Amino acid sequence: MSKIDHSLFSANKHALEKEYEICPQCGSELVIRNSKSGPFLGCASYPKCDFIRALAHHDSNEIKILEDSACPECSKPLVVKNGRYGMFIGCTGYPECHYIANENEEKQSEDTLPSCPKCKKGHLVARSNKFGKVFYSCDCYPSCKYTLNNKPVEHPCPECGWPIVIERNMANGTLLQCPQKSCMHKLTPTE
Repeated sequence: MSKIDHSLFSANKHALEKEYEICPQCGSELVIRNSKSGPFLGCASYPKCDFIRALAHHDSNEIKILEDSACPECSKPLVVKNGRYGMFIGCTGYPECHYIANENEEKQSEDTLPSCPKCKKGHLVARSNKFGKVFYSCDCYPSCKYTLNNKPVEHPCPECGWPIVIERNMANGTLLQCPQKSCMHKLTPTE
């Protein structure tokens, strides 16, 4: 203990020094408080004054503005953002414009999917859940809640006449099957 230079660790000198901010509403001291969402600065005279402020200024979720691409809805520039489920491309005029670029748009235009057999108004589109698993549902959702876990093929079922069948990848090759639970007829891709 004799090797420690006590002049470097003067606890008495810095113990009473406080760096604090003053509340802009009432002039009291701002103190650090905790909540379930994390620490924040709040007024020391809390019941009388309800001023609060974030402890750390959070950076914007915008990562990079894409100058060469424009939003198809409002023609403002698009931006790469970091969201709850990862990065995505959205519009810079967010509160007014809710456009989000879908990475599957190019794939869906190339590979056309059949129309919805349930409502006969919409088309089946490929979507992914929050875990990344692809499923197919009607684009008229929420009025039509028809979904499939396997890729739909526009080919009528020979047993029940349902307008689509699903394509299943099995160990011995690809198999087409009727998605109706009452039928479940299996056919080979040559049929």
